[in-house]
Amino acid sequence: MKILVIGSGGREHVLAKKFLESPRVAKVYCAPGNPGMVRDGIQLVDINESQQELLVEFAKKEKLDFTFVGPELPLFEGIVDVFQQAGLKVYGPNKAAAIIEGSKIFSKYLLKKYAIPTADYWAFSDFEEAVSFIGQKNQFPIVIKADGLAAGKGVVIAESYEEACFALKEMLIDEKFGKSGMKVVIEEFLVGEEFSLLAFVRGEEVYPMVIAQDHKRAYEGDKGPNTGGMGAYSPVPHIKKQVIEEAVEHIVKPTARAMVREGRSFSGILYAGLILTSNGPKVIEFNARFGDPETQVILPRLKSDFATVIYELLTDQQPIIEWEQERFHIGVVVAAKGYPQRYEKDFLIPELEWQPDENVYYAGVSSDTLGLVANGGRLFLVEVSGKTLKEAQTRVYNSLTKLDHKFMFYRTDIGDRALSYYKHTGCDKDGKEKYSGN
Repeated sequence: MKILVIGSGGREHVLAKKFLESPRVAKVYCAPGNPGMVRDGIQLVDINESQQELLVEFAKKEKLDFTFVGPELPLFEGIVDVFQQAGLKVYGPNKAAAIIEGSKIFSKYLLKKYAIPTADYWAFSDFEEAVSFIGQKNQFPIVIKADGLAAGKGVVIAESYEEACFALKEMLIDEKFGKSGMKVVIEEFLVGEEFSLLAFVRGEEVYPMVIAQDHKRAYEGDKGPNTGGMGAYSPVPHIKKQVIEEAVEHIVKPTARAMVREGRSFSGILYAGLILTSNGPKVIEFNARFGDPETQVILPRLKSDFATVIYELLTDQQPIIEWEQERFHIGVVVAAKGYPQRYEKDFLIPELEWQPDENVYYAGVSSDTLGLVANGGRLFLVEVSGKTLKEAQTRVYNSLTKLDHKFMFYRTDIGDRALSYYKHTGCDKDGKEKYSGN
C-alpha cells in the first residue's frame, strides 16, 4: 500500500511511522510534514494541508490506497468531502461531522439535547452581556472557551471576575482567536480527574482505544496557560475499567448515535476529553481527530496492523483491534522557551544519541545546512516505555537531561499524578499494581 498523511506535527509523525511498521505498506508520504520525519523513512510532499485540489491531484497521480487527515483545520474546511467527491479513499469525518470540534456551541447543544453528561453552559457573542452574566453568577473558577478552533489554546480557567473579564475582552473585543473567538461558551468548572478516550467511529459503530492522560498547562503542577499539550502517558491506572466502560456506553456510543440522527454521521477518530467527577464521567470537549500528544503514547500500544485497521474501516469490513497491556508509555514535549506566548525561534535543535527504543516525534522544526531548526512552539516529543510507570518516567527524564536547555523547556512532572495514586493506595514505589482495561 501507499498512504498519504496530511499534517506536519508530532501527531502526524507517529501516524506515518506507525503505518510504515506494516509489512503491507511500501511508502508513506506526509504533506507537508516536517524534516524530522525523514529520519524515519517518511517521504515529504511540498503541499500545504489546505491546498485541497493539489492534494487530490497528488493522491490520484500516486494511486494512493488511502489518505489519513491528521489536523482539525483541513477537516473543518471539508477536505474529506473533496477527496470523496473525487472518488478517493480518505479517513476522517466530513465537514458536517467535524463541527463537533469546530463549534463548541454545537457540541454542547448536542450533548444537552441527547442528555449526554457534561458541564452546564451558556453561550454569548456580546461582551457586555457575557460580563454581566459573569458578575451575576459570581462563581469561580469558571471556564471560558472560544467557540471555534484555537489550536488547544482557546480555553481559560478564570479564578476571579477580573480574569474572566480579561479573557472575554481578548476573545470578543480584541479578537485574539479571530473568528473562532467571536462567540464564547461559559461553562461551570468541573472537579475531577481528566482523561482522554479516543475511538475509531464509523456511523454508530464504535471501537474504543486505550485511554491516556494529557497535560495541557505549560508548567509543573498544572500551572500557567493552556497549551496544545506538554506530555501524556498511557495506561492511566487511577481510571478504572468500569469508569471507561461507563464512558463508552453513556458518552461515546450515544454521541455517535446522536450525530447520525442529526444528519451528521461521524466516521473517523472521535476524541472525548473527559473528567471523572463525583457523579461519574462527563464530557469536557470533543475533537474530531487524534490528539497531540496523546497519539504518541496510544499508538505505540496498538498491536494490530494500523494500516489494515484503517483500510478495513474504510471498506466496510470489521477490524480486529488489539492493544498491548504489559507496558507503560510516557511522552514528554520539549518546547521553545516562552511557549505558548511569544517564544524563541531559529535556534539549532541539538543532535542527541537516542536509544533504539526511544522514539522522537518532531513537530515545530525546519532545516538548514546545519540540521534541524526551531520554527514552532512545541518542537518534539520523546516517548519511551517501561514495565512500570516509574521506570518509563525515569528513563525519559534521564534522556532529556542531556539537552541544552538554553532555548527550550519541558515539564518534569509528566506521570506524577499516577505515581501519587500508587503512593496513596499502598502500592510499591515502582507502581507494580495490576491494571486492566485502559
